[in-house]
This record gives sequence, C-alpha cells and structure tokens, in this order.
Amino acid sequence: MSVSKLSNTQTVSITPKALWYIESHLSSELSLDAVAEIAGVSRFHLSRAFAASTGSSLATYLRTRRLSEAAKILAHGAPDILAVALDAGYGSHEAFTRAFRQHFNLTPDQLRARANLQDIPLQEPFKMDQPKYNPLAAPRLVKREALLIFGLSRRCRNLGDPSIPSQWNSFVPHLGHIDGQIGSVTYGVIYNSAESDDEDSSHYDYICGVEVRDFPNHPAEFTRLRIPPQTYAVFDHPGHVSGIASTWKSIWEHGLPASALQALAAPAFERYGENFDGRTGLGGLEIWIPVKAAAA
Repeated sequence: MSVSKLSNTQTVSITPKALWYIESHLSSELSLDAVAEIAGVSRFHLSRAFAASTGSSLATYLRTRRLSEAAKILAHGAPDILAVALDAGYGSHEAFTRAFRQHFNLTPDQLRARANLQDIPLQEPFKMDQPKYNPLAAPRLVKREALLIFGLSRRCRNLGDPSIPSQWNSFVPHLGHIDGQIGSVTYGVIYNSAESDDEDSSHYDYICGVEVRDFPNHPAEFTRLRIPPQTYAVFDHPGHVSGIASTWKSIWEHGLPASALQALAAPAFERYGENFDGRTGLGGLEIWIPVKAAAA
C-alpha cells in the first residue's frame, strides 16, 4: 500500500449547477451526459452527488418534474396531448400516457377532464441553494491491493439508508467467528450502483463485512465480494457515525472536485478501524472512494 497527499483548495458545487441546467432546459432533450458536462464532472460522479444531496436520482427527478409540469398544463385544458407529451420528452402519446398513469394513477385525458390538481403529487423544483458541507481535510491517495469482503448485504435506497444500523446490528455478533477473518477492521461497502439515464441511481447494494483470506462457506447467507486492486481517495470522518451521510454529500459535492480527482464506477467503502467504538458510534472512520490513478 502506498500513500500520497493532495491539496484541497477549490470550492465546487455540483448539484446546484445540475438543477439550474435541468430547470432551464426542462422541455429540451436532456441526458445524464449532457447535465454532467455542464456540472463539470463524470456522469457517475453526478449521479452520486445528486442522490447524496437531494435523496433522489437525477433520472427520477427529471421524469417527475416533466410529468408534473405536464399535469399543470393539462389541468388548464391543453387541447393537444401529443404536444404536451413531446415537450415532456416522450416520443408518442402512448408512451406519455403509460408514464403519466404509472406516476399519477390516472391518464392525461382524465386529468384534463378533472381540470384541477387536487391530491395530485406534483414534484416541485428542488432549491438551488449552495450545499452546506462538513469540513473536510484533503484526502490521502492510497493504492490498495485486492480485498475479499465477506458479510451481510442488502439493497438500499439513498446514502444513509435508515435500515443500515439494524443491518450492522445483525452482523456484529459474527465478528471474531468468521473463518479466515483478517484483523478487527470492518467495512461498509457500496456497490452495484445504477448509472443509466433510466435507472434510479440512488439505489445500491450495501455489505457490512470483514476482510478474509479466502471466502468461507458459512454463514451461508453471507455475500462474497471481491474488490480488485484500486487507487482510492481516502477522506476522514472524525465525528459520530450518525453524521456520515453529510460527509458523503460533502465528498461528492466538494471534496473530490476540489482535489481534481475523477471517481470511478467501482465499489467505495467505509472503513471502521480499531479506534471506532461500535457501542457509542464514536472514534471516527474513513471513506474510501475509487479514483482514476494519475499517469506515471
């Protein structure tokens, strides 16, 4: 393992840039690539930053905003539903009607006939305020050999999923009883994140586990995850573990862009070292983000 230091001097806000572009081009053709270009980051980075800051995937937000604006127009009696569909980014009346019914539980014709928006779940624009960041020290750049992680895994929605503490509670009794366990460090790994224009990229798999020499056979319900050799930007989270979602948000919105590092679509993880106290939630932890290695 090798370590180097990086500076962290530039302040960059990703999500407000993306929101401004989306709202000012709502009736235009939009893609994750186009929004990412305006925000100045990769599509993967944008997906992570947007989900961490808003609690929604960019694809979901764009779809529900367009459908909400279409609903307002229809409630005011728009005569041409196809024109409304095209402005909302749909190529046909049928595709628009299908998405509209799925979201609002009624068709565009039915809403137009109702002529009101009572009890219609509209998605209003997110505020474009400058995000509030947790103070971040400059990350360390670390090259790490492959990791074999063995533990409990589940599908989560959004960073800071409220079910994660109970997942850890189920896993902790196994510590020290796993064949081939290396040391006492535990890992919370985020992997299998969505990244397409259509997928809900706020969803991901989360495994709480330990490093092992080889994957054991038991417990049978545990997940086996091999993380290949990788270069990481390592950020410190010195406070209580309950504030970790804010640190993730700060990393995506500010820490990585300020350090001129490009995040990769690979497993990232929280590393709970020997100083972390699982009983109190204190002692600090590290967040490891896979990044593109600098050219030699």
